[in-house]
Amino acid sequence: MILITGATGWLGQRLILSVQDQYPTLPIRVLIRPGEPIPSSWAGRIEWVAGDLTNPDSLSAFFGQAEGGILFHCAGVIHPRRVADFYRVNQHGTRTLLTLASQAKVKRAVVVSSNSPCGCNPHPHHRFDESSPYHPYMHYGRSKMLMEQVVHEIAQTHALETVIIRAPWFYGPGQPDRQVTFFRMIQEGRVPLLGKGDNQRSMAYVDELANGLVLAAYSPKAAGQTYWIADEQPYRMTTIIDTIEQVLSTSFGRQVAHRRIHLPAWIGDVAMGCDALIQWVGWYHQKIHVLSEMNKTIACCTQKARQELGFQPSVTLEEGMRRSIQWAIDHQQF
Repeated sequence: MILITGATGWLGQRLILSVQDQYPTLPIRVLIRPGEPIPSSWAGRIEWVAGDLTNPDSLSAFFGQAEGGILFHCAGVIHPRRVADFYRVNQHGTRTLLTLASQAKVKRAVVVSSNSPCGCNPHPHHRFDESSPYHPYMHYGRSKMLMEQVVHEIAQTHALETVIIRAPWFYGPGQPDRQVTFFRMIQEGRVPLLGKGDNQRSMAYVDELANGLVLAAYSPKAAGQTYWIADEQPYRMTTIIDTIEQVLSTSFGRQVAHRRIHLPAWIGDVAMGCDALIQWVGWYHQKIHVLSEMNKTIACCTQKARQELGFQPSVTLEEGMRRSIQWAIDHQQF
């Protein structure tokens, strides 16, 4: 049996497609929040159970008859209203979930983490790997760091294999509104470019990321390990924007302004200070947080995933962005 949290989210829905494609006979059970709408594509194919990660009593049905199963933990809080929600869900919710998974004799849990526990690279040519020390970026990064520590603790004290997958900025079909807004800002020439735009960002095409999760679920070497999953090489910020402009123009015939809002690099540092102050009083502002990262390098090395999992991403940035924009157009979002 396959168990999935966060299944109605962007990554979760693409993961379901990947599992169904590679293991079409395996039953899939997903956890949804109480009152959350069920995608019409699930009808008759997927068993869903309502539950809350922070309420252990609500999770009993989710883990019923799940012995020997694989758990994909994709649920998490990224852009909440309150800082406390980071810890309530990402840290404490993960502890509750994995403890119950162990009691249900689930075989392995593949847990989705982030680049944020490692923070930002010290310079554009530096790359994080699995041995990089923790240096969390803001409260989200700290909550994911604490989540990873919970995963390691559970693996050592309970009969549950665990794998941590660190995902950077990902893109592709099914994206949320904030990604479509980014495309629209680029088309209209309203995207901010801080400094020269030579800071590097690792990115992951969402279906490649989902495939990496499946590889981690079934690789004997993966038990107890952490892996970065991303495209083969990081990209300069200017390359990301240029690629999206090119795809919009050549593949979709869109009129593109070919402009940037050029801002000094220190604007990102000012935004980071504002972000820290807002989070210090317990609140969170998504746009300020995103702006604070726009001048920073956040890049990783995927060599370990290639060697141990056989992870081989094949979708180029240009093709991935084309599919992403096509999906947004097909769903009348762009």
